[in-house]
Amino acid sequence: PLGTTVMRMTAFDADDSSTDSALLRYNILKQTPTKPSPNMFYIDPEKGDIVTVVSPVLLDRETMETPKYELVVEAKDMGSLDVGLTGTATATILIDDKNDHPPEFTKKEFQATVKEGVTGVIVNLTVGDRDDPATGAWRAVYTIINGNPGQSFEIHTNPQTNEGMLSVVKPLDYEISAFHTLLIKVENEDPLIPDIAYGPSSTATVQITVEDVNEGPVFHPNPMTVTKQENIPVGSVVLTVNATDPDTLQHQTIRYSVYKDPAGWLEINPTNGTIGTTAVLDRESPYVQNNVYTALFLAIDSGNPPATGTGTLHITLEDVNDNVPSLYPTLAKVCEDAKDLRVVVLGASDKDLHPNTDPFKFELSKQSGPEKLWRITKLNNTHAQVVLLQNLKKANYNIPISVTDSGKPPLTNNTELKLQVCSCKKSKMDCSATDALHISITLILLSLFSLFCKSFP
Repeated sequence: PLGTTVMRMTAFDADDSSTDSALLRYNILKQTPTKPSPNMFYIDPEKGDIVTVVSPVLLDRETMETPKYELVVEAKDMGSLDVGLTGTATATILIDDKNDHPPEFTKKEFQATVKEGVTGVIVNLTVGDRDDPATGAWRAVYTIINGNPGQSFEIHTNPQTNEGMLSVVKPLDYEISAFHTLLIKVENEDPLIPDIAYGPSSTATVQITVEDVNEGPVFHPNPMTVTKQENIPVGSVVLTVNATDPDTLQHQTIRYSVYKDPAGWLEINPTNGTIGTTAVLDRESPYVQNNVYTALFLAIDSGNPPATGTGTLHITLEDVNDNVPSLYPTLAKVCEDAKDLRVVVLGASDKDLHPNTDPFKFELSKQSGPEKLWRITKLNNTHAQVVLLQNLKKANYNIPISVTDSGKPPLTNNTELKLQVCSCKKSKMDCSATDALHISITLILLSLFSLFCKSFP
């Protein structure tokens, strides 16, 4: 404002400070530039204070040719009434910018068009501001003050251009609303100076048109879950799916198809979405993970071009006792003098789940001959041991064993343990003779069979 002290000039005189020769007076000799007034400033002749002497309107940085003024200031002593000694100095005054001009939109209404389902910048809002660029008095801050209840839009300032970048951050739905109207206001980072306020030009309207896009059908629910027992008959209904078209105004039809069916067990009715089995569902299949079989299906609308939606089906398979137990190991070796010694520990496993697995029942099939050669004893729910009851000659023996699970009804696996009786000397086991004996017996049987065939042409 008028009369504001800008700076103080101070001069020094080496003469006796108690005389007039050291008494100084100040004067402005020259002002550069001379516009808008040649006398923009006044200096107090005794104190050296430089003050403004013009209206604040003339000290408007935005209307000046340059924001810098240079004053040539003279300091003169009073040592003589006619001629005093003088000295000069230059005072440089920079006119700082104040936020005295609010930002104004370049137009009252902006237009934007966006496809439904798309996000990103849709329009740049432009403003003008007469304050110094790249300062807080010039930088704009935009705010959406109306029309954004769902927080689908955001606006940010472009730091290079000062434009307001209006973005869609939540995809818009044409079927819900085809038009949106936003009211945007703009302010500066720095507050306006007193007596200056934001006017009508500091707000603008944005009219947004949403374009319809053919959207893919949506499965309800997704993913879909169902529980079925494995081994249900082929042709059984698993589930009827339901997909709807978000494009409610287009009245399109939907057709269904199988997308991914790893085991090839399923089919779907293309018109009503009923899913049925084309093969037996097997819980023990490698395509089943953690008892769950997963398949994908498509719903395709009749748009041009058609749009597709994907649905996921999780089938939890309940276990059925459909697997016999497996016996391990199937081969054992023992020395000739191994009577009353444990030959081998047998284990059993089952691909099914409890209660269709252990405890397992281990049994020996009926042994021929007057004397028993071995016995089997249960160790726990999953293991048993085979013990020799007599010393056996070198040979290969097949021990018939049955193992039964605990399913209802139970399943039994009738299998054999191949036992090799070998010669053992000094902790070394030699089973070569048993192998040769086994081969010799096989050759004899083949020779007898050949003779039999020749006798009966």
